[in-house]
Amino acid sequence: MKRSEVDRSLLSPMMKQYMEIKDQYEEEILFFRLGDFYELFFEDGILVSRELELTLTGKNAGLKERVPMCGVPFHSVKPYLEKLVNKGYKVAICEQLEDPKNTKGTVKRGVVQVVSKGTLVDLEFLKEYDNNYIGSVLDFKTKYILTYADVSTGDIYSCNIVKNEDKLLSEILNLNLKEVILADNVDASLIDLLKNRYQIGVTINSEYLEKGYEYIYEDVKDIYFISGIKHLLYYLVIKELKDVTHLNKVKIVSKEEYLNMDIHTIRNLELFETLRLHERANSLIWLLDHCKTAMGSRKLKQWMQNPLKDKELIEQRYNQIETLNNEFIIKEELRNDLFEVYDLERLCAKVICGNLNARDVIQIRNSLRVLPSIISKVEQLGFKLDIANHKVLASLLEQAINDNPPLTLKEGFLIKEGYNQELDELRSICSGGKEFISSLEASERERTGIKTLKVGYNKVFGYYIEISKGALKDIDESWGFERRQTLANAERFITPLLKEKEALVLNAEEKIIDLEYNLFMEIKEEIKKCIFDLKTTAEEISKLDAIISLSVASEAYNLVRPVLNEEHMIKIKDGRHPVVEKVSKVEYIANDCVMDSSIDTLLITGPNMSGKSTYMRQLAIIIIMAQMGSFVPAKSANLPIFDAIFTRIGASDDLVSGESTFMVEMLEARNAIVNATENSLILFDELGRGTATYDGMSIAEAILEYISKNIKCKTLFSTHYHELTSLDQKFTNIKNVHVEAIEENKTITFLHKIKNGAVDKSYGIHVAALAKMPESLIKRAEEILSDYEGGQKRKSIKQEQIIFDLDEKPIEKNILKEELDKIDPLVMTPMEAINKLYELKKLNEE
Repeated sequence: MKRSEVDRSLLSPMMKQYMEIKDQYEEEILFFRLGDFYELFFEDGILVSRELELTLTGKNAGLKERVPMCGVPFHSVKPYLEKLVNKGYKVAICEQLEDPKNTKGTVKRGVVQVVSKGTLVDLEFLKEYDNNYIGSVLDFKTKYILTYADVSTGDIYSCNIVKNEDKLLSEILNLNLKEVILADNVDASLIDLLKNRYQIGVTINSEYLEKGYEYIYEDVKDIYFISGIKHLLYYLVIKELKDVTHLNKVKIVSKEEYLNMDIHTIRNLELFETLRLHERANSLIWLLDHCKTAMGSRKLKQWMQNPLKDKELIEQRYNQIETLNNEFIIKEELRNDLFEVYDLERLCAKVICGNLNARDVIQIRNSLRVLPSIISKVEQLGFKLDIANHKVLASLLEQAINDNPPLTLKEGFLIKEGYNQELDELRSICSGGKEFISSLEASERERTGIKTLKVGYNKVFGYYIEISKGALKDIDESWGFERRQTLANAERFITPLLKEKEALVLNAEEKIIDLEYNLFMEIKEEIKKCIFDLKTTAEEISKLDAIISLSVASEAYNLVRPVLNEEHMIKIKDGRHPVVEKVSKVEYIANDCVMDSSIDTLLITGPNMSGKSTYMRQLAIIIIMAQMGSFVPAKSANLPIFDAIFTRIGASDDLVSGESTFMVEMLEARNAIVNATENSLILFDELGRGTATYDGMSIAEAILEYISKNIKCKTLFSTHYHELTSLDQKFTNIKNVHVEAIEENKTITFLHKIKNGAVDKSYGIHVAALAKMPESLIKRAEEILSDYEGGQKRKSIKQEQIIFDLDEKPIEKNILKEELDKIDPLVMTPMEAINKLYELKKLNEE
């Protein structure tokens, strides 16, 4: 049954209300609150029952047949929401807006928020070390405006991107946007790419928030940026019903201030995840992240995503690392303090637009407790960080919130004794009443002489006196017992005194819960007043934690402070790839990389598996670490400041778009050549291998010549085309180097050491032998290589009967296969089959 097929005039009042609300949220799954459950009907019910593996039932709604329905308990809804949101669905939460006890007829209901992948704020749904960005893209004639925010932390940014779809996609993927809001003038191909190729949630919206939240962009003059901010805010505030008053003032991101890296570079260098398994483990961020707070981990990732170009700011971070390395005792004490700090950024977001509970407030309180200690140590180090101690708020939370409160706000036990006089009086009344009731059993037994008399309580009948059937005859009317409930073996009674005390206790308990909830809401309002001060403190703590992490890494991995030069010179002594060194089971071979101002290109030759790609990645990683403000893995390093890194490392077909290995190679190479400046770094690993040998060689040589003549940026170019090594005679800014290997007794040993000059052979057959190729295949390859090297014309393949058996058993003319083809097992008797098998075995042994 579909919602569109229903005659609404026949529906029950509750279902009519559901239909009206659902009409406003066609794209979302509507969680409709009914008592203790969220219920889903019609298509939503069918969909969710399938996605969450729930039982699909039906509900009477005034129609002849029951409407499809499934439901989830409201008190444990979070796991269900998480699964749906992670699958890419948006969920509209419809709550009861008034108390059913005080309402006649249908309870008023309305959607209070929309939950989607890009606007989650509950900490348990989010990766603590990653931002959760939602973005808006506006398409103007000459540029895109990309505005993105992390609702869970309150950060909002805006930047302009030149009108180039590849650059826009690269930025969206770099930021790992979970949702993108597009205006209706955007190219349909972009929508298709985002939704179907990259599985990013896309919403089309062309409206802007014209009133409210002006403080976010009050310092911005550019109308394009303001439009992008209003576009994103409309979606958050109007479409998703978010209160985002915790958002900071927007930061306008200038890409010119940072080292530029496209998505291919970030992935090839495995900065945030490995290429093969797409896991954080064994990535560069995994190696360097020794942060004690989630805020610090996110800040460190931002630094790695956006390495600096400002020499003064880079040197400031070097100085701080040096200070921390010298003051190692204070550093360890700070790390212990930081371990006590919870995720203040995301807790602040929960105060404004999440379901803040008392345990969240305890985390805020515990974080504030250690601030005085952190401030004292920061002052000793001489770091200029704006960390406030928040004395007033800390004192309030210490006095108000119980140390072990419940998860929900309607169970009581939220507020400490002594915080509120009225609450203390109600607790005294409640406690006194309960003490009276607990003593009533003994006094009533003594008064009545009935030894089996019990005083009990249940939610339906309240407090009662229970008399067994055998003792009913002993009841005296003068006792004032009033029958309340009959059981199989007993009767339950109430007395005027018990009724009076019951009303006192139950009223007090109800008042306590309501009062505690109201007091908690007042405390929440006090926290709201401090939100931006708390967020400033959180930002400063994240910087402190990130720089301490880099200090810890510098000592753990023997990193050194680099020297920054303006002479366009690279001089690295004993450089290392820090991740490979960390995970390698053998001793890592360090290598120099020396390129003075007259050398722009290192042309690297050497066999496969010898370490060419690692050497190239190693240089890029050292540069990224240096410009993010980290010490670097080397004995010494003297580096220029780069404006961009372009890589083409590894080769794989782009199966989704149908582009071949060679096309992907050429597109990435073009991106580098068109956008690189003399201050860029280019890494090309075996460019041209995706096509025919002479084609590839010609293109590789042309690219090398173009870079050397026109761009003159630092370039590492590895190749198997030995003919290219003669280019150093034509261009003085090209230098040949090779990876050393030793050949002995037809075996090869890789030394992984970079030496000057070109290598004279590829050792490809030796590598094949190391891979345990069949010996006959290796011998045949050597024969073919000898023919090529001797310039002999190869015989036609058809004239040669060369057949390889991977088990090293050559079979002439495939006689065995011919015999097998003649056999029809369906017409053979068992005895004939055995005899034939014997013949074939004998034939195979010959």
